[in-house]
Amino acid sequence: MARYQIIAVRKPDRYSTHEHITHLQLADRRIFTREAIISAIEAGDSFYTVDPYNWKHAEVEVVHPYRRDPYLQTRADGDLNDNLLRLPAC
Repeated sequence: MARYQIIAVRKPDRYSTHEHITHLQLADRRIFTREAIISAIEAGDSFYTVDPYNWKHAEVEVVHPYRRDPYLQTRADGDLNDNLLRLPAC
């Protein structure tokens, strides 16, 4: 199982807080679709973000809402937050 840092995200509208992330960029500059990252997490890989202000890591998790597509969310210090949405655009 591998561990990767996510450094940037892509959404159809960068400023919308209601649209899903479509692509994610890793620290090695490779870009993957949301679905590929979800599959990798479910296969056992792990992903995280780093807060540039306090250097804390936030683990990326898959959320499976009822009757909707799965999406990604981070968990830092036990609280769900929007670390992914605060990353720069890729």
